[in-house]
Amino acid sequence: MKHTRAAALGAALLLLAGCGTTTKDSAPTATGTTALTADPDAPVKPGLEVAFVPKEIDNPYENLIDRGGITAIAELGGQGKEVGPSEASASSQVSYIATLAQQGQDAIVIAANDPNAVAPALKDAMARGIAVVTFDSDAAKDARRVFVNQADSEDIGRTQVRLLAGQIGGSGQIAILSATPNATNQNTWIGFMRRELADHPGIELVQVAYGDDDDQKSFQETQALLRSYPDLKGIIAPTTVGISAAARYLSTSPRKGEVALTGLGTPNQMRRFVKDGTVTAFALWDPEQLGYLAGHAAAALASGQITGAEGEVLRAGKLGERTIGRDGEVVLGPPTTFTADNIDDYDF
Repeated sequence: MKHTRAAALGAALLLLAGCGTTTKDSAPTATGTTALTADPDAPVKPGLEVAFVPKEIDNPYENLIDRGGITAIAELGGQGKEVGPSEASASSQVSYIATLAQQGQDAIVIAANDPNAVAPALKDAMARGIAVVTFDSDAAKDARRVFVNQADSEDIGRTQVRLLAGQIGGSGQIAILSATPNATNQNTWIGFMRRELADHPGIELVQVAYGDDDDQKSFQETQALLRSYPDLKGIIAPTTVGISAAARYLSTSPRKGEVALTGLGTPNQMRRFVKDGTVTAFALWDPEQLGYLAGHAAAALASGQITGAEGEVLRAGKLGERTIGRDGEVVLGPPTTFTADNIDDYDF
């Protein structure tokens, strides 16, 4: 009887010892209840394979992010690839996640189209021992280990309102041209925009429109906003697809110069609209750096260097170190405001 108990105790201790890493042989549970330990000095996993899943495969901004991520993985001796849907669809992302899990990727890095819709598939991937990182737009917190955020969400939301307020003299009707209704990042920023608007009583938010991160639909939504609100003074488009489509419409509209436009865009997309006077100022971070940081987070997770716990330090190559914050969040840094004075200093 004593021998049986001793054997059982030994087996239990071996089982507990096996829960200390994030390898496929000791996969964390989807809910994150397994005790994990990190070894900051662990080597990068040999033959590392990481898949990047954008909101949609034809989104130029997402392509820049993924390019940065693939660069990071290549620097670490691994192989990265970009796969994803042709439209900003959560259900389509789920199909790709399932395929990547079956392929046995070491890590999946995803910008979620819907935080909850993609969660079950991501949890299944985690249960298989696959490291899951979100970037740009988060998934449910228990469906990933690390979220790589572009910048502080409150700063992003409030900055856009302040930019527009300065352009319209602090009063008038404005609208927001967002991406999809369920995009985590968009809704978080819009929430902070509403808080900032409380400090600008002269500004009235008349509508939040959705272009679904589709160029033509965003173009049409801009047209509809101008028709529906003849006194509209400004538009905030916190999406690179939306702001460029809105700028394209405004640039040939009789209301060019009357309706201010700001939001989040890349310098290469927006340069001509800044130079022709359609747009005065807009903001963004370096998307390739965002992907590069996410790539390093994925490699560190898959290699057991980090677990995603608050206070851990992520070594991110040329970007230096980042300390993981609450709920596994890592922040790239503050956004840059682009104007006619500095836009030619940037090429992305």
